[in-house]
Amino acid sequence: MFPDPRRRSVKICGITHPQQAAVIFALGADAVGINLWPKSKRHMPLEVAVNSLQDVAAKNALVAVLVNPDAALLDAAVSCKLFQALQLHGDETPADVERLMKRGVNVIKALQVRDAASLAQIGEFPCESILLDAYNPGTYGGGGHAFPWELAVRAKDMFPAKQFLLSGGLTPDNVRQAVEQTLPLAVDVASGVESQPGSKDLLQVARFISEARDGWAAGSRQEVTQAEEEG
Repeated sequence: MFPDPRRRSVKICGITHPQQAAVIFALGADAVGINLWPKSKRHMPLEVAVNSLQDVAAKNALVAVLVNPDAALLDAAVSCKLFQALQLHGDETPADVERLMKRGVNVIKALQVRDAASLAQIGEFPCESILLDAYNPGTYGGGGHAFPWELAVRAKDMFPAKQFLLSGGLTPDNVRQAVEQTLPLAVDVASGVESQPGSKDLLQVARFISEARDGWAAGSRQEVTQAEEEG
């Protein structure tokens, strides 16, 4: 299952070359996102994913990224059994999420974060996993923009039962700081490790994963030290 609440994880999102999936997992990624939104620069048709990623999916976590999917695409994404989760990046409602959950689907709802007031919407969604992305009107992720990371910390305080994934503007240069500051359950990157949209720079992928892990280790040490000082 992704995200695994017992393990802090890295998701590399939006590959367009199926052969990169196995390499990315070998580099230490915990999940790979397949963007099924036809308007995305990182779109991979569902039939391509099904025909080329069965072996990878048997041993690893693939996540379907969807934006306001119609019923046919949604049903196909669920029934193909390729994905461990559906990540909804559009204008899907809490009722939409609830219907999917009743079908046994593991749902990650992506929400754009503009300011502290925008965090209230998190509580409306029944799914445990919430991806926090940058506010970017008219787009649905993958724009490479960041948001103030302290809002992720506030979100965790407001909704302690939720599992937060951090996205938006992450790169190998800043992911350690972002993780150390916010200690999310997972981080999600698309444009930050690319040579061009959909084609991942594998050296950057490896560095991103390493920097994220270092950030979690440093942040966890800080938590222990703070707890000891307060105790």
